[in-house]
Amino acid sequence: MKWKNKLADQAIWSGEISNRDRKDKVAQQVSHFVKNGDVIGIGSGSTSFLALEKIAKRVAEERLEILAVPTSKEAEMNCSYYGLTTTSLLNHQPDWGFDGADEVDREGRLIKGRGGALFAEKLVMASAAKTYILVDDSKHVAKLGEKFAIPLEVDPRAVHLVETTLQKFDCDHVQMRMAKAKDGPVLTEAGNVLMDVRFAHIPDTLEKELSAIPGVIETGLFIGYSVEILTV
Repeated sequence: MKWKNKLADQAIWSGEISNRDRKDKVAQQVSHFVKNGDVIGIGSGSTSFLALEKIAKRVAEERLEILAVPTSKEAEMNCSYYGLTTTSLLNHQPDWGFDGADEVDREGRLIKGRGGALFAEKLVMASAAKTYILVDDSKHVAKLGEKFAIPLEVDPRAVHLVETTLQKFDCDHVQMRMAKAKDGPVLTEAGNVLMDVRFAHIPDTLEKELSAIPGVIETGLFIGYSVEILTV
């Protein structure tokens, strides 16, 4: 028996989608990559939402069999709404995936995870043979960190240790991200807190250096992964 309440009868997305026509085009492009039997990593963000919508339509019309590995609760709920069968990394390795990004530099290095799903996003990206990054022109930067700080997912017990250790790094700003619609800090998909850190310079080694700090669960730096940038 299916649920008959309102929440079960609508896709989950908050707010309007800017540049809808352009995002629809790249979303349609991604839907053409789907092959019968694919295991696909499902990212978050407005363009990923549109891509999921178009993939689900094609799956239904052509009666394709695919498995989806969602990177967030939002993506998981939308997969359920669109009738896509979900699985996990414990059971399947993604053939490919798609996701958004907060910043993309000329080398294809990314800042991601401001929505709080960075740990799952990186697990799925590292597991997939290729990930298509869906962004608009505003996400391209000449210098990584130009617009956004790097989010760090941190175990709540380690916030003081992490901030103290970051004093040894060449960083300009460290702040715990506070929630706007709830009291206290923003909590990630995994129940940790986010610390936003700004750096004047981001070398390729920084991702591993930050990850080595005890208590840092994951960083929003995505460097050296197999990605293809699709710009709307």
